[in-house]
Amino acid sequence: MTATLTGPAGRMQIARGLIALRERCGLTQAHVAERAGVSKATVSRYETWQDRARIRWATVRAIADACDATSAERDALILLAKSQADGWWVGNRAVPEWMDPLVSFEQEAQYEYVYASTVIPGLLQTREYALAVHQAREVRSSNAEIDRMVDARMRRQGVLDQATPLHLWAVLDESVLRRTVGDAAVMARQLEHLQEAAKKPTVDIQILPFSAGAHAAGAGNFLILGREDERNPLNSMAVVYIELRRRGLYLDDAEDVGAYKLTFDYLRSQAADASTSQRLLAGARQELSS
Repeated sequence: MTATLTGPAGRMQIARGLIALRERCGLTQAHVAERAGVSKATVSRYETWQDRARIRWATVRAIADACDATSAERDALILLAKSQADGWWVGNRAVPEWMDPLVSFEQEAQYEYVYASTVIPGLLQTREYALAVHQAREVRSSNAEIDRMVDARMRRQGVLDQATPLHLWAVLDESVLRRTVGDAAVMARQLEHLQEAAKKPTVDIQILPFSAGAHAAGAGNFLILGREDERNPLNSMAVVYIELRRRGLYLDDAEDVGAYKLTFDYLRSQAADASTSQRLLAGARQELSS
């Protein structure tokens, strides 16, 4: 288990670790609470990564000891609890509170799989495209507020260029290429940006053409964030994010994540391959420039 500095991602590791310890020794939350000298509500809260209350390392230690953790297991969880710190997005007015977990997971994930049917995913947007998207969505926000939102989106994209970059795999419905956001010039430059991004070894872009017909995702956008660690499963994570109007839905149940991973596998098989997708991008861009 490794230390992390970004809120929900670290909380998920702590929660998974405490649940695994409790289940290994066959205790209920009530039994653990009695042994640790805390309330059952506290044990439940520490096993739930979406709770926003600050983690206290002494409580983590007490719960771990109550579950007969080894010294190595206990110390690893304590290290995680002590390393919790707010990322640049926490408290940033340009990043809605419900997006805090998404940005946190992007900082810690190895991969992000995204299906988009309405707009280009945030990690692949140009600044002017992002500006047009925010202007359309935030009709009651000031120009200054919208500029801050765009700045935050551009900063979010840093995960694609960090020392160990996030592997982004995007399946884009052809409708995304055909919907002109901003104007034709803005859209043409956005498509050019996609062509360039797809040349990176850690970015895969596939286009799901209209000719594919009905497909596995129906009409819903979603993304999957994950990290695999076979040597230490507790350091792994997987979560599905679905963006709704003014809130985000996070699914981390193994069955839910598995279902979305299967859907994404089907989408990848139905979508055009990389070279054909590049030709589709080039064709759409040419139409806008003619």
